Order: sequence, then C-alpha cells, then structure tokens
Amino acid sequence: MAEMVLPQDTLTTTAAEEKIAVATQWQLMWWRFRKHKLAMSGAIVLIVFYLIVVSVDFLAYADPNDSDAQRGLIAPQSIVWLDNGAFKPYVHPLKGTRDPKTFRRVYVVDTDTRLPVKLFGQGFPYKFLGIFPTDIHLFAVEGVDAQTALFLLGTDDQGRDLWSRLVYGTQTSLTIGLFSVALSLLLGVVLGGISGYWGGILDTVIQRIIEILRSLPTIPLWMGLTAALPNDWSVNQVYFAITIIISLIGWTELARVVRGRFLSLRQDDFVMAAELLGCSKARVIFRHMVPSFISHIIAATTLALPAMIISETSLSFLGLGLRPPAISWGVLLQGAQNIQALAISPWLLIPVIPVIIAVLAFNFVGDGLRDAADPYG
Repeated sequence: MAEMVLPQDTLTTTAAEEKIAVATQWQLMWWRFRKHKLAMSGAIVLIVFYLIVVSVDFLAYADPNDSDAQRGLIAPQSIVWLDNGAFKPYVHPLKGTRDPKTFRRVYVVDTDTRLPVKLFGQGFPYKFLGIFPTDIHLFAVEGVDAQTALFLLGTDDQGRDLWSRLVYGTQTSLTIGLFSVALSLLLGVVLGGISGYWGGILDTVIQRIIEILRSLPTIPLWMGLTAALPNDWSVNQVYFAITIIISLIGWTELARVVRGRFLSLRQDDFVMAAELLGCSKARVIFRHMVPSFISHIIAATTLALPAMIISETSLSFLGLGLRPPAISWGVLLQGAQNIQALAISPWLLIPVIPVIIAVLAFNFVGDGLRDAADPYG
C-alpha cells in the first residue's frame, strides 16, 4: 500500500502547531512579546538603565558631592575623539575669568593645550558592586584629576559635576521605583487576595480603606505625609520613608484587580479540588490562584513603575521628597526651578531627558507585556 505524502507547507504548519501546543505560558508570552518592536526597544533601554544603576561608581569620574565655587555653572564640555584620523580622545582645559561688564565668572577654552582622555583610567577608589575594591573608571584624564578638567554635562551652581550626579541620581530614582512597586505588589496581592477569597467583613473593611485612599487627592496627601518627616532624619531614613509613602498609595488599584480575579476563581474546579485535598487557604491563594493570572500582575507592575518614578521625582522637585545631600532626578531638577537659572544655564534641565526616556520605556514594556499576556491575543 503506497504511503500518503503530505505537502511541505502542511508539514511545516503541523510542526509549528505542535510546538505551540507543548509550549509553556512563559514561552507563549515571550514569543508574543518579542514581536512587539517598541516593547523590545523599551526593554533594551531599561537594561541599559539598570546596568548604570549597578555600575555608578565606574561611570562617575568625580565625587558627586565635591563642590568648588571656582567651577560653578560650567557649560557642558565636548570630547574630541579623533586626532588626525586616529582615535586619541582629548579635551581642551578651561580658564576661568571675570567678565568686566557683568562681573560674572566666565570660562574660556584654552585651544593651545590638550588633555588626553583615557578610557578605563584610574580615579577615586571605590568598591565595585560594593565588594571588589578598584579605582578604574570609564573616563579619566591623564596626569590631571578628572573632576577638575572634565565636565561632560557641565556643573551646577556649586561646581558639582552634573554627569556624576546624574549617574548617582539614576541609581536612586530607579531603585526607589523598584522598592515601591515591590511593596505595593505585596500589599495589593495579599490584601486583594484576602478580600476576594474570604469576603465578608474582611472584604468590606478592605474595600472601604481602598475607597478612602482613592478618594484623597494624591499630591496634597504626599505633600502632607512627606512634610511630616523630621528634619533631622538621615538620608537613608528619608529614602525608606519616601518609598513606604509612595507604596501606601499605589497598592489600591492592584488590590481591586486581584479581588475581582479571586471572586471569579474561587468557585472554579481546581480551587475546590485543592480545598477538598486539604490544602491550607494560604497554599490555595499563593500556589494555585495567584499563578493563574501572574502574567497580568507582571504587566500591571511594569506599568506602575513609571508612576512611582514620577512620584518620587515630583516630590523631590518640590522639596518634599529626598533632600540634599541625597541625589535623585528630582533633587537635580531643583536647580532648574526658576527662569533666570534656565536662561543662564539651560544644561541644568538635562536630568529631564532620562526621566522621559525611562517613563516611555517602562510604558512600552508594560504595553508589550499586557498584549503578550492576553490569552485572546
């Protein structure tokens, strides 16, 4: 009996269907996610940002808190990368003089002198990842202290290097976002799960708390809570206080979503089977119910991160969040609060750029995850 030969396209379709049929939920999400070009671009940008977070000492060539009035409000300095066609980066030193008409300090480029810029050169000592002692930095100036000769993004009114401060501010703002979202995620899943699974008086109490928190105007509430922080608190104490304050507001939306999913899942067969087998309520919630919509939680968490970052930046910009000597995007933007400062030194607005890029990247990734996690997509 002759064998039936299937067309090549039929064989290909069958193999693809079999691959999809045996794929896990995470594999299906990844295949959908990588087709989303904006989401993939946003993910690459976020990877770069968090690489900066873990390597701030390596990227910074100057002490972010080292001030010098003689270096105040220096404009961004460019690096000349090629010398007669060869890769020999260098900068021209700056000479400070006093303008006889305005009596302002101005800086003149000394084009007759070249200071070679060395990649992976030596600078101030630090511990990479807090473990390995080293003094290697991305940029260094041969024979001269880099913080007195190199000003990639200029300096602020106190002569502090803006590039180094921006790198450290990126670490603070992005880690506050992560900690805040992690705490909000914990509160949202636990309280939303309790509300939806147990119901009754617990559900009523939790829902009334959520309604009260959501009815309060967010900015005035943040302002009131942060203004109540003692002035003598250390930077670390204020850091964790701001994280908790932002988290206490951000968990309500996720809790509502979790409660709705629990209300629809608690009568499903797999939940009733787990209860009949004698599983504890905590195991039913965290081992069976939460994993069934973990993809939605991941997408919601990703979309909540930019809101947390903007919250911290806004509070610090208003002077109600982190305060100097802490460094964050909002603290850096405090120097650009008046029109006169912007007219004289517009580079003080540079920290706005990473804020915009990070928020857009998080939103693109969140949209991609939401689409990838959609079972009907």
